[in-house]
Amino acid sequence: MGAVEKRRMASLAGVIATAAALEDVSVFAHSANSGWTYPPACCDGDPSTGECGSIPSVTVTPQPDGYVIILRPGDHRKVTHKNRYFVPYASVSPSGDGNFHICLHPNEEHENCFFAPAEAM
Repeated sequence: MGAVEKRRMASLAGVIATAAALEDVSVFAHSANSGWTYPPACCDGDPSTGECGSIPSVTVTPQPDGYVIILRPGDHRKVTHKNRYFVPYASVSPSGDGNFHICLHPNEEHENCFFAPAEAM
């Protein structure tokens, strides 16, 4: 086998491995307590320490251009101190269970995904 064939085989193996990983991407997502699954891009899949979780509706305030979310310890499993987030309406996804949810990643200072009930959008 020549150098060109070896490169093609290595490239093909990489494509196959990537396709297999994408097929099983749901393994890395985790579910809300209600049972709907957060999109894989929002979380790393660990249900006990995952970035996503429901939050109390009283922590969410609609503004003219988006939502202001103020979380305190106890509102979300990753929150250790008071945090303020702003999510433009264009970045809000519909919630799968009628509750507000937020995914904090890579740490509690940054929201990665935010979900709102359909009637609040």
